[in-house]
Amino acid sequence: MKSNILHPLSVQGELIDRGTLLFTLREFSRIFHISPVGTKYFLETYAKKGLFTRLKKGLYGLKRHLPPEGEIANALYRPSYISFEYALAKYGIIPEMPYSITSATVKPTRTFSVAGKTFSYFKIKKQFFTGYLSSKEEERVVLIAEPEKALVDYLYFVSLGKKFYNDRLNIANLNKEKIIKYAGLFKRSGLMKLVKKL
Repeated sequence: MKSNILHPLSVQGELIDRGTLLFTLREFSRIFHISPVGTKYFLETYAKKGLFTRLKKGLYGLKRHLPPEGEIANALYRPSYISFEYALAKYGIIPEMPYSITSATVKPTRTFSVAGKTFSYFKIKKQFFTGYLSSKEEERVVLIAEPEKALVDYLYFVSLGKKFYNDRLNIANLNKEKIIKYAGLFKRSGLMKLVKKL
């Protein structure tokens, strides 16, 4: 199929039917059987016309059918999972929802501004990149830390002096043994002191 016979509304319908609300140039090219050059031209043309939105270089979404912000967070910077303050707020462990959607990654720390929202990624070592699960957000799959791991990730950065301690943590429903297990992965005395104070 050549790019000049792709119809925008048909393309939108096909992507929605497939549940492909975010896609790379390669994925789009594969779905519609067009060349990389044709793909880039089509996406850039219809991004200007408001059908698509460019989330970052090489990653697009349907402008009026973007998936939940958790899925966007996972896709913007891979590998990553939602953690820290954003996850803690989702679980009701801290009372306020942060301005930024926060995630853990093994790649360098980065921040993206997409669709009026800020997505922040904080680097952790590969051996700490665990303790997350697949959750459903608006029927879409999102990778997010378990409550206990989100808390430990957050406290680890507090112990490094890179985040401020929130003294309104509600940990009544958390598994204390799991918190200690995850904290042990980091092998940091300052973190263990924070955990013991909980």
